[in-house]
Amino acid sequence: MSRFLGKVLGVLRGKSAPDPSRLVDEDRPLTYEQTRDLARHSDPEVRRQLAGRPDLRPEILYFLADDPAPQVRRQIAANVATPAQADFHLAADADPSVRGDLAQKIARLAPGLSADEQDRLRRMTYETLQLLARDQITRVRQILAEALKDVADAPPGVIMQLAHDSELAVASPVLEYSPVLSDDDLLEIIHKCPVAGALSAISRRRNVGAEVADGIARTEDIDAIAVLLANPSAQIREETLDLLLDRAPDNDSWQAPLVRRPYLSARAATRLARFVADNLLQVLDRRPDFDAETKAAVAAVVRRRVEESGSDMAEFRRGRSEAEGDGAETAMEYAKRMFAEGRLTEPLMLEALAAGDLEFVTCALAIRAEVSIERVRKIIATQSAKGMVALSWKAGVDMPSAVLLQTKLAKVVPPDLLRPRPGSRGFPMTVEEMLWQLDFFASMVGDVKTNG
Repeated sequence: MSRFLGKVLGVLRGKSAPDPSRLVDEDRPLTYEQTRDLARHSDPEVRRQLAGRPDLRPEILYFLADDPAPQVRRQIAANVATPAQADFHLAADADPSVRGDLAQKIARLAPGLSADEQDRLRRMTYETLQLLARDQITRVRQILAEALKDVADAPPGVIMQLAHDSELAVASPVLEYSPVLSDDDLLEIIHKCPVAGALSAISRRRNVGAEVADGIARTEDIDAIAVLLANPSAQIREETLDLLLDRAPDNDSWQAPLVRRPYLSARAATRLARFVADNLLQVLDRRPDFDAETKAAVAAVVRRRVEESGSDMAEFRRGRSEAEGDGAETAMEYAKRMFAEGRLTEPLMLEALAAGDLEFVTCALAIRAEVSIERVRKIIATQSAKGMVALSWKAGVDMPSAVLLQTKLAKVVPPDLLRPRPGSRGFPMTVEEMLWQLDFFASMVGDVKTNG
């Protein structure tokens, strides 16, 4: 290009410049000789006005791309007529404002570009985008990110470069808005522990997918989880919400978005009613979308909190200690008594699970499934999804409740959960598979094997 510019310089020698006022009317075409002379004008404002014209010949644009005045080069960078070679040259300009103007323009050329372009000019435009996405000045990269954030067919490689940027101002726009990023892309970013604030940007996306929500929920980013919970379009699985409810009493910032979260189940609503602040309790109690059964359940918990000065599950705990004094009866003794009285029901177990009385649930499973407590503890300790499903089946617990037992008792992470067969509430394993699981854990603890 330098040899070509040398020729241009030779052509541009000689004539004095015409009156620059002729540039005011951009509808009036200029001759080549006029543009040649104006490009050499001593006044940078004249050259700047010339550089903004869309009808300049390529050699004039090339020449002005090396103008000593940055305001002239900015006009060339913004000019849609500037050739791709000159754009590529300007991507390394010493002035960041030139590169910023170029980023705004070049982003408009990005749709449809890819890394394997065969056309030389399109390939050069793509490489210019890559250079700008790696620019040393944050503001340049930020301008590019803002311009590309909602472009559906922006180059994926450039978008990923910006999404992984070490500056939140650059990464945030594409993480929050870019339709180019797939759930797999977002999960990769989540797992790489990105810059602080990046997960909050992902949490603000419209229609956050269930797997992405699971990924954010498993992190220790308290702020990002609060944002996720406040996003009404985020698809949060019920078992994931249960895991967050376990942690919510210690994270005040989660409680308000949880109380206002759409489509709360009766179980989630009653759990929230046990620990949220009084002002949020009123919001929960007055939600118009709850059905009559949910409203009644929440109201009962609210009354119980008032009566018991905030004691969680006071009625359940009274049942444990009735007639003998609080603490006199162990979890196993209470479970055996409930079984003998025909009251060791699935709802009672789920109520205890929600209250965090995991020891009672463990004992209840052992009694209902007619297996040793050691076998149950081994299944829980190994966080076995299959083992917990088999145990739930043996204990006469349905599959939706088995999912809760996997998450809350065995602490199985969401990706490893076993769920009901699609379109049903049935168990995802055969009877033979579940019996084998029970026998396997029996052998681990020296227990008597299951006979079915």
